[in-house]
Amino acid sequence: MRKVNISQITEKESSSPSGKYQSFGRHVSIALGRIPNSDSKASSHPFDLELCRIPSGAALCPFHAHSAQWELYLVISGTGKIRDKDGFHELTPGDAVVFPPHEPHQICNDGKDDLVFYIIADDPPGEACYYPDSDKWSVPSHGKRTILKGQEVDYFAGEE
Repeated sequence: MRKVNISQITEKESSSPSGKYQSFGRHVSIALGRIPNSDSKASSHPFDLELCRIPSGAALCPFHAHSAQWELYLVISGTGKIRDKDGFHELTPGDAVVFPPHEPHQICNDGKDDLVFYIIADDPPGEACYYPDSDKWSVPSHGKRTILKGQEVDYFAGEE
């Protein structure tokens, strides 16, 4: 058995250069032994758990869709908005929202207090993300993510 108390997990900040995207996360699964970007079943978990906090006026990350990953969000405190393909929807404490693969989403804090929620996600190998607003892809590459931007081409372009 592995056990950890969330209050003892170091909160790590993630921020874009302008601060438009900013969050603070307590990576519960990592504290329980998951090794990020591992291809080994022994060092990965079937899901990831993170306690996330977004300050007022910020968003967690750009609007995106996962290629294989499911994500479940459970709001603990604060208010904000969640964006999907149809627009923005209110978030309040107790709300649970799930996104299957290929369904774009984004969480923003437009409230006055921090927006605090759990993220529960499965951990599929080879996961990639598409960013519809900027037409970019994030793909796994040697334990890190590589961001690509390009145009759609025919499958055989450059092959024959």
